[in-house]
Amino acid sequence: MNTTESIKKSIAPDEFIAWVGLDWADNEHKISMCAVATGQVEASVLKHSSEALQQWLAGLEKRYGGKKVAVILEQSRGAVLYALMSSDFIVLYPINPQSLASYRKALYPSGAKDDPVDGALLREMVQKNPERFRQWIPDDPDTRSLRLLVEGRRKLVKQMTRLTNQLTSQLKTFYPQALEWAGELNSRQACDFLEEWPTLEAVQEARPARLRKFYMRYGRPRPETINRRVEQIKEATPLTRDPAAVLAGSTMVRAIAMQIRPLIAAIENYDDEIKRLFQKHPDRLIFESLPGAGPVLAPRLLAAFGADRERWGSAAEIQKLSGIAPVTERSGKQCWVHWRLACPKFVRQTFHEFAGSSIQWCNWAKGYYQDLRDRGKEHHAALRALAYKWIRVLFACWKNRTPYDNDVFLNALARRGSPLSQRAATVVPTGRAKAQRA
Repeated sequence: MNTTESIKKSIAPDEFIAWVGLDWADNEHKISMCAVATGQVEASVLKHSSEALQQWLAGLEKRYGGKKVAVILEQSRGAVLYALMSSDFIVLYPINPQSLASYRKALYPSGAKDDPVDGALLREMVQKNPERFRQWIPDDPDTRSLRLLVEGRRKLVKQMTRLTNQLTSQLKTFYPQALEWAGELNSRQACDFLEEWPTLEAVQEARPARLRKFYMRYGRPRPETINRRVEQIKEATPLTRDPAAVLAGSTMVRAIAMQIRPLIAAIENYDDEIKRLFQKHPDRLIFESLPGAGPVLAPRLLAAFGADRERWGSAAEIQKLSGIAPVTERSGKQCWVHWRLACPKFVRQTFHEFAGSSIQWCNWAKGYYQDLRDRGKEHHAALRALAYKWIRVLFACWKNRTPYDNDVFLNALARRGSPLSQRAATVVPTGRAKAQRA
């Protein structure tokens, strides 16, 4: 499949035959439609059902002969986007809810909010200023699927983090030794260990041969490591002997472990689907070449950029949309800079986490990060600054369909006389140092 051929192109505002504002609610949906030829505005109400939506779309297509119709709605209504994007004659304008709120406040300073006018406000806001708003041009199905999968996987990882934090807290109250003996709490090994031996008394009753067999089932640990672990278990002293605390704690530990086990399988299933789509994507080599990206962050970065080369005109657009670029506010003689609040949080998190991972594998990234820290920047502020720089590099690679080459980038820095090239020459990233020792 040629990805670029399957992506729609932007439509000039003067090509629209009608503008529609769609205020999507839980029970019924308000519609404000303006026909360009007559300037007549119509208001209607749509029932909340997929059948009603499809009937409305069919009537709209028949009425205007399949000519382009602009539909404006709040971007938080993801389900509506998916329902409307299959209609070729519909061109979507997703609007940030905060933008609508600001526009409403400008027209109604009293603060009173009347839901029936939201559809009209959406339509007016874009119809009168189309050049200020971006059309939503969907990527090809594989890229959209990849984007939804990486977002879904992240939600499962957050659930896993919440459960492992609960498990850690619970074990610390009566059985802290298990935090070391069970292994990583988000693993099947930990689930098996805690379900079989949920208390210190239970694991101390297990025969040494049984313990050795258990640890040999997961990897190939050295015999001396297993012997030391068995000896630790034998000599361990309980934190508390209160039977009530031990009973309640062990019951909760088993309950949490039972929730973690299916979550592990679900995340693995997501990983398999993400890998399948990523491996066949034409942009895979670009994002696979990035130092520190790996099998998790590389697909997330691809999903953040998408496949449409016309979507982004410059790296600055991605920096601003993702929330990596700071916001400068001025009022009179005062000026202050802060981070961007209105942005897709998952995209910002993706660039932020990639920047953090890159300092383990990329010498100039680590040098740049260390320089910022030496100048007093806090950890996350330094990572955002590094992510800001990385986006410029990634944009050039993505736009030109060229995999990243660290030597090429360092040579470019040296030609410009950048101090960063000298700093990079003195730095050995932690991950690369470990790999060299191995």
